[in-house]
Amino acid sequence: MDSWIPYDDYPVVFLPAYENPPAWIPPHERVYHPEYNNELTQFLPRIVTLKKPPGAQVIPDLDAHQAGLQEGDKVLAVNDVDLQDIEHSKAVEILKTAREISMCVRFFPYNYRQKERTVH
Repeated sequence: MDSWIPYDDYPVVFLPAYENPPAWIPPHERVYHPEYNNELTQFLPRIVTLKKPPGAQVIPDLDAHQAGLQEGDKVLAVNDVDLQDIEHSKAVEILKTAREISMCVRFFPYNYRQKERTVH
């Protein structure tokens, strides 16, 4: 039985660019190291709400920051719509048409340079 499959039959998969994680810090130095944080709850999903006044637009840096968004937040859902499997244009439509935007976000700083669906 021949199990060889020609390369042309494999799907093409494009992976995101790899970013190196932060440098490893030895355990005995972590307690006093300024860049090490043992607080893992910062990585749990949280809800952030933005309200747009009628006829006004959200001012990206100011309003988002005041609502609690930070650089490195990844938007998981908007108004209970999971953004993981929808097209970018649909996500933009949801964000533009809603007066009150309730976002489920998760802080994930190791790939915050990704442009799609990541708060900058």
